[in-house]
Amino acid sequence: MKKNLLLSSLLFFTLTITLGQSPIVMTYNIKYDNKEDKVNNWNFRKEAMLDLIVNHQPDVIGMQEVLHRQLEFLDKGLENYAYVGVGRDDGREKGEYSPIFYNSSEYEVLESNTFWLSRSPEKVSVGWDASMERICTYAKFKEKKSQKEFWMFNTHFDHRGDKARKKSVRLILKKMDEINSENLPVVLTGDLNLLPEQAPIQYLSKRMSDGLITSRKKNEGPHGTFNGFNLEDPISNRIDYIFTRGFSVNNYQHIDERLDNDKHISDHLPVVADLVR
Repeated sequence: MKKNLLLSSLLFFTLTITLGQSPIVMTYNIKYDNKEDKVNNWNFRKEAMLDLIVNHQPDVIGMQEVLHRQLEFLDKGLENYAYVGVGRDDGREKGEYSPIFYNSSEYEVLESNTFWLSRSPEKVSVGWDASMERICTYAKFKEKKSQKEFWMFNTHFDHRGDKARKKSVRLILKKMDEINSENLPVVLTGDLNLLPEQAPIQYLSKRMSDGLITSRKKNEGPHGTFNGFNLEDPISNRIDYIFTRGFSVNNYQHIDERLDNDKHISDHLPVVADLVR
């Protein structure tokens, strides 16, 4: 009896340590700050967005559609967080970012960079049949307590170019193989503007694990992630994803939190995954 109790205690302790060394990951398209927006203006949404992020306390967040003024607001409002990333229009501050925010008290960035989803990924460029510049920002993280490392890639695919989306999947997978020479665990987050049944997602799912499918605890939120600020129809279109390699997924959720007036905080839901090594 004592032996079994001791064994159970050791297993619980080991599981607690393991979970403590594993990141909570969020992906979130925050909807760019369009000054022409009336009802869904950024100024009506931004404080609730901070509260949502603080409430869920992700270790790393892959965001999309972030303009520099939004980046500055989030950077100031999210205590203990820092970010990596650049604007897609000039590689500095112009245009939308796909930044990665991270809890800087728990994690440090060992290296980071951004590439363009195109035939010329090393420079500002538009790829294939895409409507505009698209990027992927990535970083190598080390957890300070455990010293364990992993890579995170965050992206936003084009909304029009079929060829661009197909080629973007293959380019990102190629870059992962080139960059991750140590074969560390990898996370891919993003608004991929693709439904699960479409060919590029099917191809990606053969190379990485779809967190929604492999999660031990099933999603209790809406099936989809894109709401379009629509308050009438069910949220059924799933286009935001967290893919992994080298991690198991303990919990995966589409978070449908609202403003006080019941309107959506963004036209996308945030997705949160609790990863386990």
